[in-house]
Amino acid sequence: MHFALPPRKTSQPPPYLPRASRLPGLRRSRLKVIALAGLFFLTLIYLVSRPSRSRNAVPTPRVPKGNPPVVLVTVLDETKYSKAYLETVKENRMQYAEKHGYQTLLAKVGDYDLAGAPGSWTTVVAMRDALTKFPDCHYVWHLDASGFVMNPKLKIEEHIMKAAKLDELMKKDVPVVPPDSIIKTFSHLKGQDVDLVLTQDKEGLSAGSLIVRNGEWARFFLETWFGPLYRSYNFQKAEAHALEHIVQWHPTILSRMAIIDQRVINAYGKGGKEEEYKDGDLVIRFPECTAAGAQSCETQSQVFVQAWRRVFAST
Repeated sequence: MHFALPPRKTSQPPPYLPRASRLPGLRRSRLKVIALAGLFFLTLIYLVSRPSRSRNAVPTPRVPKGNPPVVLVTVLDETKYSKAYLETVKENRMQYAEKHGYQTLLAKVGDYDLAGAPGSWTTVVAMRDALTKFPDCHYVWHLDASGFVMNPKLKIEEHIMKAAKLDELMKKDVPVVPPDSIIKTFSHLKGQDVDLVLTQDKEGLSAGSLIVRNGEWARFFLETWFGPLYRSYNFQKAEAHALEHIVQWHPTILSRMAIIDQRVINAYGKGGKEEEYKDGDLVIRFPECTAAGAQSCETQSQVFVQAWRRVFAST
């Protein structure tokens, strides 16, 4: 009887076949969830434990270096003033700026796109342009073309904008628009917190001579003033009445504004005791002067032009 022999083992092993995973699909999903949860908690721990200064960091505002200390801005309107008169205005601004290391921005009506607003709005855009062209200046001083700098010895940063000086000059708890505005200047405002300085006359706030401190607030103020709503609104005195409006209805602006005596930066050629120019004042203005005739700016200012030229030449 013959028995079947078992198959012989080959000397060549069969090809390798990978073993099937021992982890079922459900178990793999659970591991992924656990891994993601762990990553989440590690991230959370990092966010909670990192230094508070990093979490609450706020971009540091850019601090102007004061180069130049002041930019003197004047808008030249050739439809309102004669060319000879405007040449005198430019001479005055440039000589005063040169004495103190200031810069000037002498803009013309038509230099900027006012989006259909009257040409007098050039004032606001020119001040904004000054901040762009001179980002390191400390102050922008707008002086209307109806006036002249008369005392070259006085510096804006010392005569007006020094904190201690502003504490002496600013009028507190007075109606913003005289005589009976219910909105009044802040009684607790300190000179170091003032970013806008201007004066009043018998008509209200005067934008003919005002100073803005360079910074984020100044940009906010000028953007607000030049807002499309105010440009399109039919204010009787355009940007001047728009200024009165935003000052009274925007506490953010009122809280940074100081009103000072008119003669400090805005004396008039004619007026009452508190507003009429006296020798030694910084500025004289002729806000009601005309383009021609007996009341022209050129005629009214002639004596004072001769005076400032003598004074400038002697200093």
